[in-house]
Amino acid sequence: MNSHHIEEAIGVVKDPQILINAVSKRVRQLASGSRPMVQSDHQMGLMDIALAEIAQGKLVVQSADGEKL
Repeated sequence: MNSHHIEEAIGVVKDPQILINAVSKRVRQLASGSRPMVQSDHQMGLMDIALAEIAQGKLVVQSADGEKL
């Protein structure tokens, strides 16, 4: 896991618990066959891809009422 991706993603989603839940859900989706929304190389794990998606704004985390987190 790349700490650079974590730092960028925490800049987008301030609450660590919400970030963990969002990354976890996205990792499950990627493991089930979803395509990455960012360019990835063979060294990036699924968690790195999920964090990069959040950091680059490709994956938006919202509350139940539609508020961006």
